[in-house]
Amino acid sequence: MINQNDISAILEKYDPSQITIGVLGGHSALDVCNGAKKYGFRTVVVAQKGRDKTFSQYYKSRKDSYAPRGETGCVDEVILVDKFADVVNEDVQEKLRELNTIFIHNRYFWVYFKNFSDIEDKFMVPIFGLRQGVKLEERDQPLNQYHLLEKAGIRMPKIFDGPAAIDSLAIVKVNEATRDYERAFFFAHDKASFDEVSGKMLTSGQIKQEALDKAVIEEFIVGAQVNLNFFYSEIDDELELMGTDTRRQTDLDGFLRLNAKDQMALLDSGFKPKMIETGHYAVTMKESLVEKAYDIGEKFVTAMKKEVAPGMIGPFALQGAVAADDGKEEFVIFDVSMRIPGSPGTKYTPYSSYKYGESISYGERIAIELKKAIDSDRLNEILT
Repeated sequence: MINQNDISAILEKYDPSQITIGVLGGHSALDVCNGAKKYGFRTVVVAQKGRDKTFSQYYKSRKDSYAPRGETGCVDEVILVDKFADVVNEDVQEKLRELNTIFIHNRYFWVYFKNFSDIEDKFMVPIFGLRQGVKLEERDQPLNQYHLLEKAGIRMPKIFDGPAAIDSLAIVKVNEATRDYERAFFFAHDKASFDEVSGKMLTSGQIKQEALDKAVIEEFIVGAQVNLNFFYSEIDDELELMGTDTRRQTDLDGFLRLNAKDQMALLDSGFKPKMIETGHYAVTMKESLVEKAYDIGEKFVTAMKKEVAPGMIGPFALQGAVAADDGKEEFVIFDVSMRIPGSPGTKYTPYSSYKYGESISYGERIAIELKKAIDSDRLNEILT
């Protein structure tokens, strides 16, 4: 693991007045770049060839005296690579360091680096936030999200030891065969239904046996799903609720828009709704839940400080549902994102505006934190 002395040595060579914010070309890159530009930072995107036009063309920065800030777009520079994993190549890293780059990591870091040690041990560019945080989202890692949620005392779904233990509706989370970074969800209410559905998925090639053997079988929480998107400021030692959203999933969303008759006809024809995340939309929650949201967010930050050095830095999300057992509303968390969530829609919920007087995006909030750290000579505290 790259240690803090390595990062400090790199920062000593940086010009703090010429910091560039960098990101991989996807997930939340535009959100990050737009926020960075608003607060005076230059931006660089490492984009994969064939998937770069969003950054190299559509949102490339260019002068325009009629635009509100005198230019359009938010991506100042694009570094093209054959594949995302090439960001660890020395020539790419050297270019990033020449630009005084601070990198904002996202889910892509795990999706496209099958061996996360490439980022932990080879990527000699300062990262805002917890360098190993994305890895800890994986359920087969030490100090994973289940461990952290348990230590924090946050309710999560019951985990069934295996198919034979299923005694209520369960959701099975198993990696897909072709896109092994995505999960093929299915439901079961006992071992027989587990065997029936998983058998069909194995036969069709949707999943593999080795992935099924590692599948997580969770109690399905019947509740209103909501993602709580937080930002923990190390500079201010304060937790902020940035916004709330929920997921849009294909082709489940389209399936649910049909009437029951058409749904049954599809199911009878062999159709199985998939739950592939395709976006998010903003949701709000009543104010009586706000304090409960902050409570579990603060518990998670406290647990992180005890379990994972140096603790939570910047953006993270607790994703789950509001259950109402016996009329008592309670958050049940079944997913943790320990980096910037992939939902720019959080800006359009009111929670950041209650604090700042206007809604701000994650990209803006990250830029504010970096500005504060630069001005107070504390960058080293929020980079890993």
